[in-house]
Amino acid sequence: MISSQFSFVLFSRLPEEKKISAISSELLFSIETYVKTKRWPDSSLFSFGNMGITYAGLAVIIFMLFGWFGTVIKESMAGKYDAQVDTSFRMGMIWFIFSEVMFFAAFFGALYYIRNFSVPWLAGEGNNAMTGALLHEGFQGVWPTNGPGNVGGEYEAMEATGIPLWNTIILLSSGVTLTWAHHALKAGHNGKLVLGLFLTVALGVLFLGFQMYEYGHAYSEMNLKLTTGAYGSTFYMLTGFHGFHVFVGATMLTVMLIRSMKGHFKAEHHFAFEAAAWYWHFVDVVWLGLFIFVYWLI
Repeated sequence: MISSQFSFVLFSRLPEEKKISAISSELLFSIETYVKTKRWPDSSLFSFGNMGITYAGLAVIIFMLFGWFGTVIKESMAGKYDAQVDTSFRMGMIWFIFSEVMFFAAFFGALYYIRNFSVPWLAGEGNNAMTGALLHEGFQGVWPTNGPGNVGGEYEAMEATGIPLWNTIILLSSGVTLTWAHHALKAGHNGKLVLGLFLTVALGVLFLGFQMYEYGHAYSEMNLKLTTGAYGSTFYMLTGFHGFHVFVGATMLTVMLIRSMKGHFKAEHHFAFEAAAWYWHFVDVVWLGLFIFVYWLI
């Protein structure tokens, strides 16, 4: 009881902007303590018996993100951030995008290694002639492939025409509408800013809708699945993670749209918009790499 009263006194004396972090930390600590002291039928966090804990942790993280970003917005609108804080935000966003570049570089590197080294070696190229002759006789080192074991059975490769080409046009168009919105912001035209952001978000949602349709068609009609050997796994890992980043980017831009409608941004003060724009253009560039190396050059 004394400990609880002491904690309440400390919490009540915290600055308002610190309370979200304190509440989130306490909730996560409570969940961790409960998990460690409770016997579960399965030790896996993602088993059926522990899904409640998983959802609780996710809810705390979402609460913390909403609270933290909300606090940053309030402080920014109150004019509490000077040039040094603005620089720190910019550096933080630059390093965050750089980490995302390295994230995708790992998957593109895996695709390159499989296509240019692993598959030819399995087919007996170079000094691996006996590998092809004895272990994988008749295997042709061509791409796409699901390997000498024909993992996942017969399948069809995804062509660059059709939905992938339309999605490329959609994302490139969204980059244009976002740039138009940025120019409108700097010119003080809030109506054009809102329209540009709305079109960008709409194009992002359209992209995701087309990708969902593409996945359904690939699974049901082409037998192209995550379990379809090297081709299936690299295809879904790259396009799937990119799709998740499109969702994150569209969410960020939706927040920027709402803030623009409320008149939060000025020509000389709008880094939140710029950060979301940087992220969206990064997503566009990644898709161009995907379209070329995953869809086109097969």
